[in-house]
Amino acid sequence: MSIGERLADLGYAAGWGLVRGLPAPLARGAFRAGADLAVRRGGPGVSQLRRNYARVVPQAGRAELDELVRDGVRSYARYWMETFRLPGMDRRAVYEQVDEVMVGKPLVDAALERGKGLILALPHTGNFDVSGVWLVGHSGRFTTVNERLRPESLYQRFVSYRESLGFEILAASGTDVGPYRVLMERLRQNRVVCLLADRDLSKRGIPVDFFGAKTRMPAGPARLAATTGAQILVVDNTFTEDGWGLRMHTPILVHGRDEVASATQRIADGFAADIGANPVDWHMMQKLWIEDLSDERRAALTEPEGAAESR
Repeated sequence: MSIGERLADLGYAAGWGLVRGLPAPLARGAFRAGADLAVRRGGPGVSQLRRNYARVVPQAGRAELDELVRDGVRSYARYWMETFRLPGMDRRAVYEQVDEVMVGKPLVDAALERGKGLILALPHTGNFDVSGVWLVGHSGRFTTVNERLRPESLYQRFVSYRESLGFEILAASGTDVGPYRVLMERLRQNRVVCLLADRDLSKRGIPVDFFGAKTRMPAGPARLAATTGAQILVVDNTFTEDGWGLRMHTPILVHGRDEVASATQRIADGFAADIGANPVDWHMMQKLWIEDLSDERRAALTEPEGAAESR
């Protein structure tokens, strides 16, 4: 374990330990102050967020972009504050608060009544862990995939955190059985699968139009739907002043592999409508659009499999 990895692990451990015990007003104030400091420093993530917001709101002038970035980083900081505090919160109260405002519950129920499972496609917006708490309360345990973080101890902290909320966590890599096979099994058991689906800049990603430019999004949701017959719903997670918003919409059925690309574009269109209506809760601090990538990175996306490794 490198020094950087050890420090990251200790930092997250401190977050789940110290932040969880702080009075809520003190925690909110500290994380907001940290967000505003990050905006003033304007590091790479903040700068990329600004470029991404400029695509979402192309008519925005400098002052409006400044405000969007400030509010977007505050929203992202709120996500992390809630991540550290959620294990100590009253999850029944969280469920009930979300349930009062949740939009699209009949779509969830109708999809599960079909008996073929449900795939929820999410962007990086709001607090999807809070939405997961609602889903567990409504439909029971669901399955999702986590990136294999380094060091392993940090990955295990996130697994333990989300399992404590009632989620089933599959590793994206590093196991004998790939997550795709398990996800198919869960859907065939008429269970719910949740997948983050707004960024996949690899040769496996599906090309889509997103806010007027090309990017790639994961094929997983549409391919799983084509294989199992499960329905897809697009999820919109948002923050409100004193709580959270959750909306599920755009039911999609994929009748074969030849519809995977068009279904993925429909997911992208659903994301775009939600993000365009509320950009600040979209926490995309990485390069997303193909034309924003370096020439080398763009070329790598079109290379035959194995070409990069052979150089």
